[in-house]
Amino acid sequence: MNPSSLLQLMWLASPALPVGGFSYSECLEAAVDAGLVATEADASEWLLAQLHSSLARADLALIAQAVPAWQASDMVRIAQLNSWVLCTRESSELRAQTEQMGRSLLEWLRNHTTAPPAQIQRLADLQPTYPLAFALAASSTGAALRDCLLTYAFGWAENMMQAAIKAVPLGQSAGQRILSALAADIPAAVDHALTLGDDERQAFNPMLAILSSQHEVQYSRLFRS
Repeated sequence: MNPSSLLQLMWLASPALPVGGFSYSECLEAAVDAGLVATEADASEWLLAQLHSSLARADLALIAQAVPAWQASDMVRIAQLNSWVLCTRESSELRAQTEQMGRSLLEWLRNHTTAPPAQIQRLADLQPTYPLAFALAASSTGAALRDCLLTYAFGWAENMMQAAIKAVPLGQSAGQRILSALAADIPAAVDHALTLGDDERQAFNPMLAILSSQHEVQYSRLFRS
């Protein structure tokens, strides 16, 4: 990978990227409140399961198809994939998360120099979601598709590790051990995602949907999801 592509991917994976990822726990906080996650081991097991059963089968598989669609300027395909994300977010707060982060990443891209302005506007006109906005940003880096997916997965893992530190709560060393476990499993999750076609991609996670619905009315919370 050339240095420019590597730096662009590092930028996209950074927790400092102003898209608001730090403010979401993706139901982890609700799992803590329900007593399902109470220790470092629980948090690690929970996030590893979410990586393989949710992220790999849904967002990563979708981004694997969206990046080449952006590179081919196939807006029919982009609209289909964006609609799929909107239709498969199973609670109002999960849908609000992908819409808010999608809009925020598009605003960042407007001040960046990689993505074509016409493509940014086309996505803005579609009620943008975060996976499609990320795919647009990644499609312009010149990086290999697998590297783009590794970047998305690691950015997710770092945000979720920070959520676990705050919600369980855990110490920084525990958080780093959780991140190490996630990082070890991310390549296999990405490789699985790359094999999935439209008929195999799925976002069916009933327990996450139930927890998200409970989180919407949780008495006290730190996170927006």
